[in-house]
Amino acid sequence: MEKLTNKKCDVNMLSPLNLAFIGDTVFDLFVREKLVCEANRPVSKLHNKAAGMVKASAQARAVERIKDKLSEQEQNVIRRGRNAHVNHKAKNMSEADYHLATGLEALFGYLYLKGETDRLNEIFEMITQEEET
Repeated sequence: MEKLTNKKCDVNMLSPLNLAFIGDTVFDLFVREKLVCEANRPVSKLHNKAAGMVKASAQARAVERIKDKLSEQEQNVIRRGRNAHVNHKAKNMSEADYHLATGLEALFGYLYLKGETDRLNEIFEMITQEEET
């Protein structure tokens, strides 16, 4: 996956919440592509399956499963995202899950903006393989 625009972006200067902002969409796109390519399903089923994969508790579990397989830099990005000060309360989820999910989204945003498509695919594959077992 190449960046969709040619805009230059210094990912090291972006806040973890900015990285999570774009990473949320990148992760969602990975999930939607996976589900659509698996089978031709009614949209309502696609939506329900996607919602189950992108909710904070699922993303938090994903971080816990893959964290030992990440580079030190990737772990630092997740840590920065997890520790970022958000201006609102998590709804219908634990604060811990919400913060870990923000860390995962920050990682996806970071790798996407750096153009590290292969690594994004590897990490997403680790997440989905672990979920299916």
